[in-house]
Parts: sequence; structure tokens; C-alpha cells
Amino acid sequence: MAAVRISSRSGLPSLLLYLGIGIAMGQDGIFDVKFDNAELTQVIGYAALVVILAEGGLGTKWKEVKPALPAAAMLSTVGVGISVGVTAAAAHYLVGLDWRQALIIGAVVSSTDAAAVFSVLRKVPLPSRITGVLEAESGFNDAPVVILVVAFSTVGPVEHWYVLVGEIALELTIGAAIGLAVGWLGSFGLRHVALPASGLYPIAVMAIAVSAYAAGAMAHGSGFLAVYLAAMVLGNSKLPHWPATRGFADGLGWLAQIGMFVLLGLLVTPHDLVDDFWPAVVVGLVLTAVARPLSVFISLAPFRLPRREKALMSWAGLRGAVPIILATIPMVSEIEGSTKVFNIVFVLVIVYTLIQGPTLPWLAKALKIGEDPSEAADLGIESAPLERLRGHLLSVAIPGKSKMHGVEVGELRLPAGAAVTLVVRDKKSFVPAPSTVLRRGDELLVVATDPVRDAAEARLRAVGEGGKLAGWLGTGGHRDNGSLGLEVPHVVKLAKKLGKSGKHGDTRTHH
Repeated sequence: MAAVRISSRSGLPSLLLYLGIGIAMGQDGIFDVKFDNAELTQVIGYAALVVILAEGGLGTKWKEVKPALPAAAMLSTVGVGISVGVTAAAAHYLVGLDWRQALIIGAVVSSTDAAAVFSVLRKVPLPSRITGVLEAESGFNDAPVVILVVAFSTVGPVEHWYVLVGEIALELTIGAAIGLAVGWLGSFGLRHVALPASGLYPIAVMAIAVSAYAAGAMAHGSGFLAVYLAAMVLGNSKLPHWPATRGFADGLGWLAQIGMFVLLGLLVTPHDLVDDFWPAVVVGLVLTAVARPLSVFISLAPFRLPRREKALMSWAGLRGAVPIILATIPMVSEIEGSTKVFNIVFVLVIVYTLIQGPTLPWLAKALKIGEDPSEAADLGIESAPLERLRGHLLSVAIPGKSKMHGVEVGELRLPAGAAVTLVVRDKKSFVPAPSTVLRRGDELLVVATDPVRDAAEARLRAVGEGGKLAGWLGTGGHRDNGSLGLEVPHVVKLAKKLGKSGKHGDTRTHH
């Protein structure tokens, strides 16, 4: 747990700390544990990656990813192809690897790591259009890269490029269709079938996400894309007991990272890395300074993004445990020179993660890229169903930049069947009157009947964005059902208190 705190505060992906623990335990380390089972490492690594992608998908906001999907898709396909070609050429001509080994390295390191991207980007205040592209790319590009690595690691001649392109397109299509279908069916079932215990909801959500991977793999599609999309659909649905589910998934994600990284650290033999250090530095330099920027600028050319944003995306192509896991595929296939490939990838990931992760916030500041301070912050709305009462309890947090500040409760103009029943301000709660003025930092409890629940939430978000005149000045209450990251607070105990709040008290002294 100390490693978790250190990695969270330092801005470094947790990869480095856990790999260090594994190396310290393994050969040439303190405990001298001998472990060389690449096949077991690959299996466990795949399982951990499924959990990490599921956790990342659950935390991805649809409203941020939706406009970024075309750009992310181009980066995950065209961008990957450019990166593979440039990096493979460098590995062949500058380092002297044969073409099969060079192509394997080019494919392996062209995948940005979901765990590294999620852990670093969520601490950097970047505009949602940038984080949306980078997070979606990290969730999408594992699928085509795995297909390429498996193809290059197959004994015998490598298939023609057009055959590989066709296979990638087919597997991505199958995986996407299965992921979306499983996610929708799972969210529909969880919303309409009451489980006997609230603790079963987190388990059910993760089980649905993992089943998407299994279904995609069995259908000869991309299981990694399927699990990410299924989790994203689940994460943007109005599911009961969401905070517990989100916390459970976050904990599983940390455990998956810890286990995967420690195991990878055990697998490597440190004294074997010395000879491959400089080849890894050379390949990594070409990847970071040439291949990644080319892939970003060329694949995103149709989208007319500012050059400084493309420059930041070029530097934010973080690598992590995924390339190291993929480097075990040629080892399991017993491809000639596979150990050298693994060592080069291992050193490359360590060196350039150590450089890129901590410097990303500095680069964003230097390029003057950050959140617009004048942009109104979105309300934090959490929802808990009150099944027996046929209603919903909404917990609304008013952030500092929200235009709901200064609005009276009566001016919210909530639909009939919805009412603000409690306001928490400065750690004190009171029942508001229609003339109570809302302030930054307030937390509201809103009770809404089932038929008007969506309309009430849409109205609250509209006021938070446009103020009391929302709807009259062009700020409507419409929202995309998939755009909300709704959470379920532990507030069911408040139902009894809310039953006593049928009358509005006079709270003018709280203005």
C-alpha cells in the first residue's frame, strides 16, 4: 500500500515501483527467486489486462470519449501501422535485428498502456478532448497490436499485409459488436433485476465485463476491445450501488497491476539486460521522437487539431506493462532471438516511462494546455434507487465553477414530482425554502419519482451549465443518457430522514 501512495503522489505510473519489487525478489535480487515461465506470465498478464481494461472502461465518461472516437480509431489503426513500420525499420537498420524480430518489437511497443495512461492522465488537468482521445486510444489499440504480434510470432512466413489488415478489421468489428451487445444487455439486466444483496452488484458488473472478453475471444474477435466497450457501456449506465461498484473495480485494477508487474519483474534477469541497454535506448528514442509524433500528426491530420495538442499527444503515448506482456508471445512461440526482444522491450519501457510520465504535466504547462478556467464545471450527481418507494434519491454536489451558485431553490424549476429536500452547507444540514440561495460547495438531496427522474437530472445539469435562465437562453435540459458517470452514494439510510421532510422550513438565515 505504501507503493500505491508513492506512485499516486509522484505522478509516475505504478509500473516502475512494482517492477522494482519483482526484480528485487527475483534472480540477482535479494531473495534470488528463480522464475522463467513465460507462458504462465503471459496467461496471468492477459487476465490482469482484462481487469485493467474493464476498470478503465468503467471510469471512462462517454461524453468525453464520444467526440474523440474517430480520432482514437485513427490512432489505434493507421497510427499503429505507422509506428510499427518506423520502429521496425530503426530496429533493423540501427540495431541490426532481423526483420521478424524488428517487426515484433515495432508492434509490441506501438501499444500505449491503459494502466499507465489512466493513472497519469487522470492527475493532469487536460481538456476533455485530449484525455478522451488518449484514454480511448489506450483502450482500443491493444486489439490490433495483439493481432500483429501473434502474426509476426507465428512460425513460418509472415502473412501479406493486406491479409493482416483484413484480419484486424474483422476481429475489431466482431469484438466491438459483442462488447456493445454484452454491455447493453448487462446494464439492462442490472437495472431491472433486483439482486438479493447490494454486494453482488460489483461482482456482477465485473463478471459481465469479463464475459464480454470471453465471448469476443470465442467468436474469433478482439476480446480486449469487447471488454473495454462493455465496461464503458456499463460505466455510463444508471446502475444501482455505483460507488461500491466503482471502488471494487478500482481495487481489482490495483491488484491486477501489482500482481502483473511483480511477476514481470520476476521473469526478467537483470544481468542479461546490460548488453541490450543501448539498443533499447536507440529504438526507444526513434519510437518517442519519430514514430509516435509521425503516427499522431499523420493519423490526426483530417481532424485539424492544434499543433500543440498533437505535440502533447505525441509525448503522452505512455508505455507500461502491456508491451512487456506482449513481448512474452514470441518467447512462448520459441521465436529465434525472442529473449533479446523481451530484454529490449523491458529496458525501453522502464527508461522512457521514467522520462515521459513525470514530464507530461510540465509539457502541458509549457504548451499552455489545460482546462479552461472559465468553463462551468459539471455537477456531480449521484443516484440511488428507492425501489419500494418507486423513486430516486439524487445527491447533487455544486462545484466551485458551477453557475448554480446564486440560484434560488425555486428558480431551479424542477418538474412536478421532484423536490430539493435537504441542503448540506458547511457540514450543517437544513431543509430549504423556495427562496434559499444555493452556494458553491453545497450538497443537495433531491427526491424524484420514477417518471421524472431523468427530466429532473437534465434540469439540474442545465442550470449548472447555464444558470437560472437555462432553457430560456438556449441552454436546454437535454443530455445524452450515456454521458453521465452516475454514482450510487451510501445514502439509503437517509430515506427515513427524508420521509420527515414534507414541509419546507424557512432557511433565510442560511442565505
